[in-house]
Amino acid sequence: MKRQPISRRTLLCAALAAMVSPRPANSQQGRGPANQEPTDMRIRMTFDGRAMSAMLYDNPSARDFFSMLPLHLTIGDYAHNEKIAYLPRKLTEEGSGPFGNERPYDLCYFVPWGNLAMFYADYRHPGLIRLGRFDEGEQALHVRGEFPLHMERI
Repeated sequence: MKRQPISRRTLLCAALAAMVSPRPANSQQGRGPANQEPTDMRIRMTFDGRAMSAMLYDNPSARDFFSMLPLHLTIGDYAHNEKIAYLPRKLTEEGSGPFGNERPYDLCYFVPWGNLAMFYADYRHPGLIRLGRFDEGEQALHVRGEFPLHMERI
């Protein structure tokens, strides 16, 4: 049986198909920002006499944030669905990428501004790295105003 030579068109189509075929993104592999595997990294945030706790996820940005604690910052309202606090330095963006299934009470890092974003209502915004999720006292995020914020490891 004689083999037919491969045409240029076939080679070009194969190359294009390889370039656009879906591959796992960094965020879908192990330690990316979409990783929602719980860790033993737990934090407590206290402001206005109220305490909240969160469990951080297993990604480089969350580990970098955890290494900075304890911190004394200011928490304030932003838009209609979140509170924010500015960190003393930017976090690593290693492994950053898009994630889905955004939900209220996610704790995120907003890369362009270098701040924490603590959501208490629905949200969707590019430029976020999810650090973890509030699991206790999260109703405190609904209190309007600007307050001193203390963050520590539990």
